[in-house]
Amino acid sequence: MSEVDHQKVSKAIAAAEAQSDGEIIAVTTDLSDAYHDVALHWAVLVMIATLAIFAAAPSVLHFWFGIFFGGWRPDPSLAELLTLLLFAAVIKFTAVLLILKYVPLRLALTPGATKTRRVRRRAISIFKAGAERRTVGRTGVLIYLSMGEHRAEIVADEAITHVTTPETWGEAMAALLVEVKAGRIADGMVAAIEQVGVVLAEHFPRSSTDTNEIPDKLIEL
Repeated sequence: MSEVDHQKVSKAIAAAEAQSDGEIIAVTTDLSDAYHDVALHWAVLVMIATLAIFAAAPSVLHFWFGIFFGGWRPDPSLAELLTLLLFAAVIKFTAVLLILKYVPLRLALTPGATKTRRVRRRAISIFKAGAERRTVGRTGVLIYLSMGEHRAEIVADEAITHVTTPETWGEAMAALLVEVKAGRIADGMVAAIEQVGVVLAEHFPRSSTDTNEIPDKLIEL
């Protein structure tokens, strides 16, 4: 995002925090996980399918042996057929792994539930490393947007989770996603920050001893 976008988000964070003792952290990333294991799972599946097809229809294996090694020669031995089968399985396995190096395709073949779990796990990891228990009142909130998976998460510190539920952040998530779907990422972040600020102001109104404990800026990973 541009410098103007960063400034816009920073101002929104500062404005929201001015009404409460909460601290808001905004993070965006292109992708929360590489999903290499998903590519491996598909490659193994294709390899097993190859073995299953030839096991169910051995004549197919004989057919392909004839294509590659046909001519004036005796029928293939069992060892030759099994060698061809092994070669075919390895080729299929390797081809799928190479094809799935293309990230958009790998993402398309990743189950939605897997994406949701990985995004949530990454959000929690970032929150623990950068925000959890870094505020005196345990009032940090992370707004996390993962563009590749088209998913977002809001993670809050313990003082906030004691007085809220996951449904509390519904309006913030809706406001974020509406703008992001329209290609306005910074505006989505600003809208979510404003909604989170409303919740924080309700439960943790600003006190006279409040200080800015975490920098007011958008973090791009």
